[in-house]
Amino acid sequence: MSMDFTDQRLSYEKGQLDQQSVPVSPFELLNAWMHEAIEAQVQEPYAMSLATCGADSKPSVRIVLLREITGKGIVFYTNYESAKGQDIAENPNAEALFFWHKLERQIRISGSIAKIDADKSVAYFQKRPHDSQVGAWVSQPQSGEVASRDLMEQTFEQLQADYPEGAAVPTPEFWGGYEIRIEKIEFWQGRANRMHDRIVYHKEADGSFVTKRLLP
Repeated sequence: MSMDFTDQRLSYEKGQLDQQSVPVSPFELLNAWMHEAIEAQVQEPYAMSLATCGADSKPSVRIVLLREITGKGIVFYTNYESAKGQDIAENPNAEALFFWHKLERQIRISGSIAKIDADKSVAYFQKRPHDSQVGAWVSQPQSGEVASRDLMEQTFEQLQADYPEGAAVPTPEFWGGYEIRIEKIEFWQGRANRMHDRIVYHKEADGSFVTKRLLP
């Protein structure tokens, strides 16, 4: 059964983005837009599409959760032995995309990607809810085939018995954080008549950023 969406469209008219008034640092604008998304009660504004590509040259994309904006990039956590971890090991470059329909905004981030310090990963893991910590051990190898949902549940219940509420759950060596070091970041603000505002920051060799306006 086919579906035709060619007559479905919206006019974006909630904001604008002026190249002359954007801050010198893209991190300032990234933080400002994130705060605005939180204040607007966008559901999970820190959810982002993460695209990776391994040695097979086949791109993969999935949703992960932003957990920190640093002075150099953005951090998320995952299983290092997952499909995305394998892609990153083979090709340490990635893109992330935030889309906030409520604000008619997108942010697209490109850059190199690497593991963060192990101590920082451990500190974050120990802040997670107890059952989420247990769940990280169940998902090994993440993306691997499992015979049934029942088997997953049994493993989870056994780990809960091994590490009851209040007991410390060890941080898996196969789990931790990655940081995408921003080399390019594009801010997109929807406008009427598809005349969208697109301002992109490119990182220079000296670490500074230059901005350009792109055609919609």
